[in-house]
This record gives sequence, structure tokens and C-alpha cells, in this order.
Amino acid sequence: MADGRRIRLLALLLPVGVAAVALLAWTQPWVTLELADGRTIVAAGDAAAPAVPPFALAGLALVGALTLAGLVFRIILGLLQSLLGAGLIASGVLAISDPVAASLGPLTAATGVDGLDSVRALVESSSVSAWPWVAMVAGAAGIVIGVAIALTASRWPRRTRRFDAVTFASGTADSRTDRLDAWDALSDGDDPTAR
Repeated sequence: MADGRRIRLLALLLPVGVAAVALLAWTQPWVTLELADGRTIVAAGDAAAPAVPPFALAGLALVGALTLAGLVFRIILGLLQSLLGAGLIASGVLAISDPVAASLGPLTAATGVDGLDSVRALVESSSVSAWPWVAMVAGAAGIVIGVAIALTASRWPRRTRRFDAVTFASGTADSRTDRLDAWDALSDGDDPTAR
């Protein structure tokens, strides 16, 4: 049982770490562009990869859901964690594969020129920092963690029943109904003790 608790603890902490690393990477400079007129434009992750925060925050929400989920939903949430990790990787790949397109917003704001082809003509060189790679590593870790959650879901300790729906025993429900009827009768002006 101690092994199951350890697995559960790791499954709840590691996605938080993935989200934290992804958000840290997102706040850093991702792309540096040298323009033909000598200016340097730096695009941070917020411009180059705007999808990173939704993926990271969804991963944090997933941790909250995992704390309450039963076996089937733990498996589903593990697979969802893997999909969120794949989204982080896709965000990094898009920024690395076309740095000019990823930096279109800051380029347009700095130059006043709109349109990808027009802006591309102004860029002399581009370089990508290590931060997109960090986000992609976080995404890869998210995929592995999600698969591990799905595979080890049955080894987690059983969840408590305090979050399940309340059911009444047959005698208890009837006595509760009688008490509610008595209160309703009293509200209507009838004295239930006079019967």
C-alpha cells in the first residue's frame, strides 16, 4: 500500500513540475531577429508560443481532478496529461520551425509592416534560444507522466467515500420526509402535534 501512495504522490507532483517549467519557459525570450536596418527584435514565449499557458494550466487543473477521480477517470486523465504534453511539444516545434512567423506580432509592432511575407523580407537573420527546447522537454515529460498515470492507476490507494453521493437507508429517508412534511404543515398554519 505504501508503494501505491508513493506512486500517487509522484503522479500528483510531477504534472505540477511540468506546468511550472513550461510556464517559466514561456516567460523567457524565445526568438531573436536581426532586421536589415540593424534593429534587433526579441520575441518572448508569450508572442512565440501563446498556447503554452492553456496547456500548463490545464495540467494543473488535471492534478486537482486526479485527487478525486476513480480508476477509470484516472486512466482518462493520464491520457489527457499525455495530450497536454504533446501540445507543449507542438508549441515549441512551431516556434523553432519558423521563428519569423512565431515573432510576427512583435515584428509588426516594431516595424509597422503587416503580413508574413512582407515582414519576412525585413528579417536578415534569426536565432532561437534554448527556452523552446525546455518547453518541449517539459512536454515530453508530460507525455511520459501521463502514460505512467494511466498504467499505474489501479495501484493507487482507494479513494475515500466522502465525495460520493449520499444515500439514505430506507427507514432514514421516510423519517426525514415525515419531518419535512411536519415543517411544511407548520408553515401552512397547521399544528402537527395536534394530530
